[in-house]
Amino acid sequence: MTLDLLEKRFWAIAKQPEDTDCTAIEGVCPLSCQSNDLNCYLVDSNGFILLSKERRDVGRFFGEVDGSVMAQLIKMGMYKKISLFDYQAMCKNSNHHASSARRLLSPFYGLLGLLRWLFTNAAMFVLDFNFCGLWHSDYFVDAKAGYHTSHKQKKIEAYLPCDTAYPGFMLDYTIKETNSLIKCGRCQKMFVVQQIPESNLVLVVTQADCDCSRQYGPILLEPKEIKYILPIHPLMRSQKVRRRPDSCHAYHPKTTLRSKVSHALMLKTTLRSKENAKDCGGASEISMSVTLFWASLISSLVLHRWTS
Repeated sequence: MTLDLLEKRFWAIAKQPEDTDCTAIEGVCPLSCQSNDLNCYLVDSNGFILLSKERRDVGRFFGEVDGSVMAQLIKMGMYKKISLFDYQAMCKNSNHHASSARRLLSPFYGLLGLLRWLFTNAAMFVLDFNFCGLWHSDYFVDAKAGYHTSHKQKKIEAYLPCDTAYPGFMLDYTIKETNSLIKCGRCQKMFVVQQIPESNLVLVVTQADCDCSRQYGPILLEPKEIKYILPIHPLMRSQKVRRRPDSCHAYHPKTTLRSKVSHALMLKTTLRSKENAKDCGGASEISMSVTLFWASLISSLVLHRWTS
């Protein structure tokens, strides 16, 4: 089903029929989402817009479009805020930054900056200057513009692996319908939220002629970097460099090996061994097997005799 067909069928279902009895109802009646006085949104259980009168709102978070109504729904408990974590995020490197206070430590930094500026401008003058134009004026070209347009370097920001946390929202299915008024200065914004049966969607109808953007800002789903203060944190995924232990454990009193034999028999063997303390850490040492060396040498000589 295309989005156009879904919108057409849903707006037709949400529209009140023309023969609706409006005698006991104050205000506009019958109601329709196509009216300019109403804004209608079809929102899922996580607060993202599936259908809207404005196509640019589809796929966005409802709190970004209307922060006042979303804030009221969170306050009323229809949407519950949760925290989500991203352990594979990339953040900007904020540790290395330029500080203008460094030049106050010593006057040599100012002199070094002046020499760097003179050297840079002198080098640019030599590169841009056309010596051939001094005696061949017909072939004189302006190399400065071409150099600057083709050798512009883009500033690349450094990113490092980090952990981030960003907000998420879950719908409370126990609340089937709710409505309220939001005071926004000179006007009051009315809204009605109703859960669609047998789905994870809700229909949100708000008053369009009352703007609450000054009193209520948008609710954004921007991630924030997690700053670990303690050396050990339950959410921290440290990338520590591995190192050898400080002490050498040369003796292991008991070692238990378990293996399955014939898919049914379980044998339990206890091995007691005393290891030599001199062999501790010898796994990293590379040694040559004398027996294997002489066997390979004799085999190669015999094969060489037979082939020749």
